[in-house]
Amino acid sequence: MQKLIEKGRLQVNGKVLDSNKRVKKGDVLEIEFETEKSHLQAEDMNLEVIFDNEDFAVISKDPGVNTHTVPGEFGNTGTLVNALLHHFGNLSVINGVERPGIVHRLDKDTSGLILIAKNDRSMKALQKKMADRKIKKFYYAVVLGLVKDQEGMIESFIGRDPNDRKRMTTENPVNPKLAKTKFTLLHHLGDKYSLLEIELFTGRTHQIRVHMSAIGHPIIADKVYGNEKTNKEVATKYGLTRQWLHARRLALNVFWVDYEFIAPLKKDIAKMLEENGIEVD
Repeated sequence: MQKLIEKGRLQVNGKVLDSNKRVKKGDVLEIEFETEKSHLQAEDMNLEVIFDNEDFAVISKDPGVNTHTVPGEFGNTGTLVNALLHHFGNLSVINGVERPGIVHRLDKDTSGLILIAKNDRSMKALQKKMADRKIKKFYYAVVLGLVKDQEGMIESFIGRDPNDRKRMTTENPVNPKLAKTKFTLLHHLGDKYSLLEIELFTGRTHQIRVHMSAIGHPIIADKVYGNEKTNKEVATKYGLTRQWLHARRLALNVFWVDYEFIAPLKKDIAKMLEENGIEVD
């Protein structure tokens, strides 16, 4: 509405509204809406579809792929959205024409499960359940160090780093929001690393990466929050050049049906487990 006012698209009693004017009972408001047009192109890209029905789909995103468009000369191409448009055609645009079907997002270098709304009905239902924390999200992560506790809960405030807008932090964050993360130890990998299952109870930007780093167990190969020496070691030994983080499992009830989805590990992260004698499909 503010944008429409700024563009002179809102009139009160036949006159363009001054943004400081108060309206009163009996005033006649005329609004000229404009349809936002998308410049996104459908692209034939690899798309791993885990589930698909008339209302929604579940995709296992590849690493190195942005969920939706980003600023920059090539920010409108090569995204998951471009692939979705090619595979499914029209999707819900409640969240804007640049994010068709996108219910939630994953970081560029995080792989795994993403929910896609195919119509407005399912978008509203899925977003409501997401906001009410009724969709359970579980990740697999390999972190630096041998985690001692079988289970643990991390609870803190997360916000923008006051010294670096691209980073999030738990220390003196800007616009902090409460974040809750639970981890369960699955395996130790030799004497250096641990495989964890991580459950999110909130959905803050970079939440898992920030929380694991904050407790001294950063995710390996994480370029922002990880350990530089460790990152070089796993790149040399395992060819791993992106954070070892995978959205593994989703559990939800939508339209009175229970669902649970599991995404097989991508090859680049599965290699490390296989070479350490750990079997995960």
